[in-house]
Amino acid sequence: MADASISARALVTLLGDWRDGGTGPSGPAYVALADRVRLLVLDGRVSVGTRLPAERELAERLGASRTTVAAAYRRLREQDLLRSLRGSGSVTRLPGAPAVLPAPPAAEHLDLSKAAPPALPWLAEVAREAVEELPAQLAGSGFDPVGLPELRLAIAERYTARGLPTAPEQVMVTIGAQHAIGLLSKVLVGRGDRAVIEAPTYPHAYEALRAAGARLVPVPVAPHDAGGLDVDDEVGALVRAFGHANPSTAYLMPDFQNPTGRSLDEAGRERVLDAAARQGAVIIADETTAELDLDREAALRPFAAYGPAGSAVLVGSLGKTAWGGIRVGWIRAEPALIRRLVAIRAPGDLGTPILEQLIATRLVRGMDEILAFRRAELRQGRDLLEARLAEAFPSWHVPHVDGGIATWIGLGAPVSSQLALAARAQGLLIAAGPRFGIDGAFERYLRLPICLPPETIDEAVQALSRAWLALPGTAVPEAGLLAEVV
Repeated sequence: MADASISARALVTLLGDWRDGGTGPSGPAYVALADRVRLLVLDGRVSVGTRLPAERELAERLGASRTTVAAAYRRLREQDLLRSLRGSGSVTRLPGAPAVLPAPPAAEHLDLSKAAPPALPWLAEVAREAVEELPAQLAGSGFDPVGLPELRLAIAERYTARGLPTAPEQVMVTIGAQHAIGLLSKVLVGRGDRAVIEAPTYPHAYEALRAAGARLVPVPVAPHDAGGLDVDDEVGALVRAFGHANPSTAYLMPDFQNPTGRSLDEAGRERVLDAAARQGAVIIADETTAELDLDREAALRPFAAYGPAGSAVLVGSLGKTAWGGIRVGWIRAEPALIRRLVAIRAPGDLGTPILEQLIATRLVRGMDEILAFRRAELRQGRDLLEARLAEAFPSWHVPHVDGGIATWIGLGAPVSSQLALAARAQGLLIAAGPRFGIDGAFERYLRLPICLPPETIDEAVQALSRAWLALPGTAVPEAGLLAEVV
């Protein structure tokens, strides 16, 4: 039996404009439908092991014939993406993987679907030094639900130095930022509560809120340097959302928002926090990229410094600065909320690993050196990626982001999902725009990381050029950039 199912209504929302698939105007509709379902499975919007709607039900909701849906399901079975069992219906799977586990990217694929830098060059040395400190910890049980005192102190001192006075009692150490968001969702959201989110946004955050029972209230984000909606419009929309929806919480990225790269200014932060405080809502502010400032005119304090105490909790981690494999994050909140978080943690885990906390303590204390290295690396990656994309795709809008780890590219046409599928065929994994929405929107956008070495950028743009050329009705990239492959 399948562990999960998706309704026809929910699947149709995720499918979006599936008829604009990569088959061209005269291509079979079932191929376009199968390709779009395939992408939903491959990028995780439909989980492996999910039972799809019955053919008749989906056909009625799509306004398509049952023959089309049946042919699409048959094509997915032939691609080993669907298995049909008596009594279980049609259940998603991945080729060559157990039915309940996602397969890792193939070795021959270049993976740009994750916006995360490689490990610091000196990380192994930091780990060796931390191992030497481990014997001093071995007399205890090793179960630590709140965090080592020295790490909590280092994190608190970092916030204080950035302009937000913080005591160790206001810090809880977690197993990465996603773990922190999940814990906060469980504490701050009751089933049926509304939660304000940005649109587009980091998908695993809204998934955590949904899992806690939240009803999501999306507010459009002003894309960085893209014209149209500006940050003042966005702030006004956020203020109205707090007033009209009366949410219990909100999830925001005030600095270098993922995926758009937008940052809120000081006045915007004050207005948003004031609106949340008036409604008794607590904002979860994801600051995992907040210190990756490249060109911003003025340094900004941590988000919670701009509002009343308790109006925002801050989430941080080492995943975007040191390495994603160091699974250490943290929450900065008022002590009463920290105690509630500790109380609900045990059913899910019994604490953050001690050795990783020792490593993290050294990294937090050396954050200035880390940031200097990362900023130089990110500037190089951003500038090269912008130049290569401008040469290859003059019709795309490539914003000049002033920080963070990714850029939100305007494609000029609703082809993001098509491009993601075509890129896979060229050995490149990319995150299609709809991955960052809750309703199949953002087909005109593509997120690409800027935290890439030069050789990877060159290889990725070559693969993108080949994928773009494979789409029907798209302009041919500059000939020079395809000279090696055409």
